[in-house]
Amino acid sequence: MGVHPQGTSDHESAGGKAELADDRFVGNTDLARWKTPAGRWLAARAQRLSTRLGPYGVLILILAAGAIVASLLAFTTGWVYEAVTEADGVAALDHPVLEAAMTMRSPALDAAATAYTDLGGGIGMPILAVIATAVLVLRRRSWTPAILIVTAAAGSLSMTIAGKQLIGRARPPLSDAVPPYEYSPSFPSGHSLNSFVIAGIIAYVIILRFHSPRARAWTVTAAALFALTIGLSRVFLGHHWLTDVLAAWTLGAAWLVVVITAHRLYLTARKTEKLNHSLGETPGG
Repeated sequence: MGVHPQGTSDHESAGGKAELADDRFVGNTDLARWKTPAGRWLAARAQRLSTRLGPYGVLILILAAGAIVASLLAFTTGWVYEAVTEADGVAALDHPVLEAAMTMRSPALDAAATAYTDLGGGIGMPILAVIATAVLVLRRRSWTPAILIVTAAAGSLSMTIAGKQLIGRARPPLSDAVPPYEYSPSFPSGHSLNSFVIAGIIAYVIILRFHSPRARAWTVTAAALFALTIGLSRVFLGHHWLTDVLAAWTLGAAWLVVVITAHRLYLTARKTEKLNHSLGETPGG
């Protein structure tokens, strides 16, 4: 990991002041630069809010608004899902895929898949998230990684709960599943959704400080493979239908876009704050 050309002094490297220099660029891409009209509109609103709330206030406010978006995403996905299953669209793959998975099972493979899938469950995933958050916060000397990871995880959990209550889909028959059995509603797959979002946001935070394209590519690939294999393990074990996993990945990708956009707006607010200070202006002046 090298030093970015826009690097800061040791004194500035602590806390949020260094984030503009250290987290603003991914390769040659300036995350605080908005090329589309919609992006520029959002950036202007974030800059205006920053004069009153500060950059962290902007980040928290946008993420809170994103929680509403997450709920709407879950509702919309549930509605689309019902329309698809009624038309027997992609849901027609559910039974053939489960039957194919059952032919590949063996005692050893079942045990390995069960141990692995637990990493994306209600105990394994929070532990991994807490460890990653603690390491990133201590290394960065900033609360931004904690805000992003905790909010991303809370949003994915909310979507999981909302989706299950909205659809109430039954899981595959217990006779087709590998114990230990699960009895909560099947849609969407919570393991798949939460692992996708948490692995994705951790990878995003990490690559912000990587200046090697190869290091960034390996980080993204590792996160993608983790989310992919956790999702497939749910189908292999007969704990979820394929469409439960596909919907979870779709929801997770959409929610990640919201969280990353919120962080980019935070960086934009930091950029405006720094410019105002360099011009000798006070916030709101």
